Amino acid sequence: MKLNIALLAGDGIGPEVIDQAVKVSDAVAAKFNHEISWTPALTGAAAIDAVGEPYPDETHDICANSDAVLFGAIGHPRFDNDPSAKIRPEQGLLKMRQKLGLFANVRPTFTFPSLIDKSPLKRDRIEGTDLIILRELTGGVYFGERGRKDDGDTAFDTMTYQRFEVERLARKGFEMAIKRGKKLCCVDKANVLEASRLWRETVQALEKEYPEVEVSYEFVDAVAMRLIQWPKGYDVIITANLFGDILTDEASVISGSMGLMPSSSVGSKVSLYEPIHGSYPQAAGKDIANPLATVLSAAMLFEDFNLPDEALAIRDVVNKSLAEGVVTEDLAEGGKAYKTSEVGDWLAANI
Repeated sequence: MKLNIALLAGDGIGPEVIDQAVKVSDAVAAKFNHEISWTPALTGAAAIDAVGEPYPDETHDICANSDAVLFGAIGHPRFDNDPSAKIRPEQGLLKMRQKLGLFANVRPTFTFPSLIDKSPLKRDRIEGTDLIILRELTGGVYFGERGRKDDGDTAFDTMTYQRFEVERLARKGFEMAIKRGKKLCCVDKANVLEASRLWRETVQALEKEYPEVEVSYEFVDAVAMRLIQWPKGYDVIITANLFGDILTDEASVISGSMGLMPSSSVGSKVSLYEPIHGSYPQAAGKDIANPLATVLSAAMLFEDFNLPDEALAIRDVVNKSLAEGVVTEDLAEGGKAYKTSEVGDWLAANI
């Protein structure tokens, strides 16, 4: 198979972790007789510095004409610390999601056998956890009407959803649940929010089309608690943009490190694959960042192209690196800490 992949390294540690995912992907391609063509493009603070825009038209054209996008991270502290900044790196991420139609963020949460005791949660609570949170990505409060009034003393952000936005995400969730544990949980705040009531009635209307899936409905505050108490109780969770943003970061600590969890953002034509962590600017250029989440995002990419053996090869070698202690300083715990690039080299060589 020939794959044309847009490569958006982004900011902070993005370029370093992306380099390792490319090494591993190229090793898999060589082993399984595939051909990958990588096309780099600018985004985030790096793009603002170069051309004044966080998601330039040229970058969009490259992404739109690729088979997939492999993405690092966006963000820089000089923008975080300046509330008056008119252009921000994160605007590029929202623009990219909207222009590419990336409506569903797929965030798996699972545990690693060799790291089970490094989680802040007890072994008996998390062992065997295997869930997916499906977050709506192009609607809701992040894209609704916003502004200031009363001479700037009042601010508002509006959560707006259309039924078709909820339905397309819900169908994706039902389809994923059918292939997994046949359980779907719709997470909302329907006791308070009108937008959540639209979510709930839309999902309820779809239930009859998927009779083999057991559907439950829970309020987001309850799920925030139960994710920590009993994550094994969930299979596929579907939820709105804001709720998903928060719950997925909460779920990421179950594995023991945010540097381990991959994700994808699915669109109608092209999908994007990225680690769930941010740009971690404090570590940028130091060759110490954990690349495994980005590498595992590449595994999701191969799987979505119906290449399960290639995806499994990546997951197996990642588990091997964790079991043998070939890890960066965040997981070393007094043992040898490998450099980001050394972990990538080791993974590629072992594939």
